[in-house]
Amino acid sequence: MFNGLGMHLGNLSRLSNAKTRSLSPENVDGAKGRGGMATDGTGARCARDLGQGWKISPSVKIEPGQTFELAHIDGPGAIQQIWMTPTGKWRFSILRVYCDGEDTPSIETPVGDFFCMGWGEYAHVNSLPVCVNPGSAFNCYWEMPFRKHCRMTFENIDDEPMILYYQVNYTLTSVPDDAACLHAQFRRTNPLPCKEVYTIADGIRGNGHFVGAYLAWQVNTTGWWGDGEIKFYLDGDTEFPTICGTGTEDYFCGSYNFDRNGQYTEFSTPYSGLPQVIRPDGAYRSQQRFGLYRWHIMDPIRFEQDLRVTIQALGWRNGGRYLPLQDDIASVAFWYQAEPHAPFPSLPGKDQLEVI
Repeated sequence: MFNGLGMHLGNLSRLSNAKTRSLSPENVDGAKGRGGMATDGTGARCARDLGQGWKISPSVKIEPGQTFELAHIDGPGAIQQIWMTPTGKWRFSILRVYCDGEDTPSIETPVGDFFCMGWGEYAHVNSLPVCVNPGSAFNCYWEMPFRKHCRMTFENIDDEPMILYYQVNYTLTSVPDDAACLHAQFRRTNPLPCKEVYTIADGIRGNGHFVGAYLAWQVNTTGWWGDGEIKFYLDGDTEFPTICGTGTEDYFCGSYNFDRNGQYTEFSTPYSGLPQVIRPDGAYRSQQRFGLYRWHIMDPIRFEQDLRVTIQALGWRNGGRYLPLQDDIASVAFWYQAEPHAPFPSLPGKDQLEVI
C-alpha cells in the first residue's frame, strides 16, 4: 500500500496506512489522544476562567543559553511540515536536526536563514518548500525522512528569553531504502576577502543530491554586484567544475540585474526568488541587502562521492573591467544524502552571526 510519502496533487487521492502525528506545546510527544491536556503553560492565565483544553500551552519560553527539544520521534517516518513563529533575533536562534541517532546534526543553521529570513526582517516568501507569511510565520515543506529516530532542537544563544510557537507535522510509515536524510548547513563570510570566492558548501562526502540554497547578501560597494558565477565541483573535480553558471541573477532565475525601470524588483516563485531587498534609508542603514533562494526540486544536482559549491562576488569598475567584491554573504545549503555525513564546520560565534 502507498506509504504516504512524496505527497503531491497526483497522489493525494491514494489511501495509506501511514499514521499522522503532530508535535506542539499542546502535545509535546505527539501521542495519540493526548493533545490539549496541559494544565500549565504560557496561556494558563488567559484560560483561567475556562480550564483544561482551552489553549493553556500554545507556546514555550526559551531562556538565554537554553536548548529546547522540539521533536524526539521514533521511526520509521518523515517530517512533512513545520510551522513556527519565533520571537527575538532570528540569527541567535539555532535550529538543529539529528537523523537516526547520529551525534552530529544533519541540519544546523540559524532559524531565520533556514526560512530565508537571514536579515532578521520579514519578507513574504511563496515557494514550494519554504513559505513565510504575515506577520512572521515560518513554514517548511521539505520532506525529512528517518528510519530509526529524529531529534530536533532549538537553542537560544541570545541574552534575552524568546517565545516560540511551533507545530511539527509528521507521519509514521515505511521509508524506502533509497530515501535520504535532508541536510542544511549555514556559512557566513564578512567581509569576503578580495579576489576570493564565497563557499556555499564544501566537505560534503557521500552519495546524494543538492536541492537548493538561500543567500543573504549585503553589498559593500555601489553599482551592480551580481555578475559572479556559481560553480558546482562534483565527484573529484579540482580546478574546474562540472557545472558553471553565467551570473548570480541568472542562477536565481532572474536576468539583467533584477532591474525593472531602474529599481530592483522583488519576486517569489515556487523554485526561485528575490523576496527581500532592504534599501538604504539615507541615515544609518547605509548598505543594500538582498535575500535570494534557488530550489533544485525539478533539477537536483546529483553527486556520488563529494560536492563543493562556490559563488563569485563580482561587480564592475572603470574601463569595463570586473571588480572582485568584499561583501557580507551568508548562506544555507540544502541537500539530501545517504548517512553517515561528514561533520559540519563549527557554527560561527555569536559576534560572527550577528546582523550588523
